[in-house]
Amino acid sequence: MRSVNVILGVSNGLLTFNIVIIVLLIAWGLTWLFQYYRRKKYATVLDQDAFHEGMRKAQVIDLRQPNDFKKGHILGARNLPYIYLKQQYGELRPDLPVYMYDQGIAISTQAAAFLAKHGYHQLYILKGGYNGWKGKTKKSKY
Repeated sequence: MRSVNVILGVSNGLLTFNIVIIVLLIAWGLTWLFQYYRRKKYATVLDQDAFHEGMRKAQVIDLRQPNDFKKGHILGARNLPYIYLKQQYGELRPDLPVYMYDQGIAISTQAAAFLAKHGYHQLYILKGGYNGWKGKTKKSKY
């Protein structure tokens, strides 16, 4: 084995480091693919224009924490953090579309999977989340 490493010019430490990096990249890629699959299976990702157009006839849910919601949220949105969604999902009407967003898109994907398993079928996620929103927002006074 030593002769192979000498020929390739790779030390055992560097070889181990490269293997760890490759394993981490593969794990990250598989996680990303799994999230992409879940998002496609349970929800429709909408760009800002489509989200804005359809939100008038939907339940708009901000899945972020209350302090983030108070700092700014999409006008008309209701704050229902993902950690409370599992206890309070019954407050949402399954016959109306649910438009949801978070900082990005990861938490919305988890929420869509949860809601779909509990009978909600009209699920929509804002592409880019609140970070990418260019429409009207509202901030709390306090």
